[in-house]
Amino acid sequence: MELHDVWFVLIAVLWTGYFFLEGFDFGVGVLTKLLARNRAEKRVLINTIGPVWDGNEVWLLTAGGATFAAFPEWYATLFSGFYLPLLAILLCLIVRGVAFEYRAKRPEEHWQRNWETAIFWTSLIPAFLWGVAFGNIVRGVKIDQDLEYVGTVWDLLNPYALLGGLVTLTLFTFHGTVFTALKTVGEIRERARALALRLGIPTAVLALVFLGWTQVDNGDAKSLVALVVAVAALVAALRANQAGREGWSFALSGVTIVAAVAMLFLTLFPNVMPSTLDPDWSLTVTNASSSAYTLKIMTWLAAIATPVVLLYQGWTYWVFRKRIGTQHIAEPAH
Repeated sequence: MELHDVWFVLIAVLWTGYFFLEGFDFGVGVLTKLLARNRAEKRVLINTIGPVWDGNEVWLLTAGGATFAAFPEWYATLFSGFYLPLLAILLCLIVRGVAFEYRAKRPEEHWQRNWETAIFWTSLIPAFLWGVAFGNIVRGVKIDQDLEYVGTVWDLLNPYALLGGLVTLTLFTFHGTVFTALKTVGEIRERARALALRLGIPTAVLALVFLGWTQVDNGDAKSLVALVVAVAALVAALRANQAGREGWSFALSGVTIVAAVAMLFLTLFPNVMPSTLDPDWSLTVTNASSSAYTLKIMTWLAAIATPVVLLYQGWTYWVFRKRIGTQHIAEPAH
């Protein structure tokens, strides 16, 4: 396997890790409106991800940096062609981080309510737009002979990509719901389990349609296996949730995300951004990659740094592993 193939796999792993971790993160943000009934319950939801949300975003930064270094042509075409949706995601992530930090800085109800509304929208919008972006990457976009995107932002809003947005939004929300059931106690835990059951069926239907469409257009035997694993894991996550096995439900929900993202990258390879104008103008792992020397240096650095990051983040989750409920929420000090 060539180094550019290795880095394609590594970038796929980074995006998979990001969607697995930030997926439940976004889902919990959406649940601040869908599940929480009062201020204390909203604080419980926010506290479940409070110690980890910023660490989850490191996976996005690493994926973006790895793409820039390993596949500069891919990075340039992607970030110039998808400028507006990626800018919207970036602004949402900035506002979302500020909202987490500023929400409790003042006691006024309208102040906290406004920041909670910001958390909801800045979780929902990226959850949808990431699906739109990856739908277009897999489907292909208008790339000319100079390897530059020549379409418009409206070309990105096609039925396949919009369906991809709905899939990531519903799947991340479901993932966040089973995470909430895993991390909470009391009434909010029971309502999270009930909501997961209601979300599960439409999520499974949307995922099956989207992944099936992907398989018909670009799939092979390997991607078909990933599709079957994704759908089977989602159904099993629903059964585990119904049985009160929140740990298994969350793990299986994560398997669904991992298998779905793996399927998208399997159907994409060896392209990194197909051209809908002419297949010969597509960006591939060969014509979009950096030099072999650059990839060699990156591989050594990744081999050293990656275990350290994984150990640190794993330790963080272990430290904050216990369940919480409204009884653990202290009265405001103001």
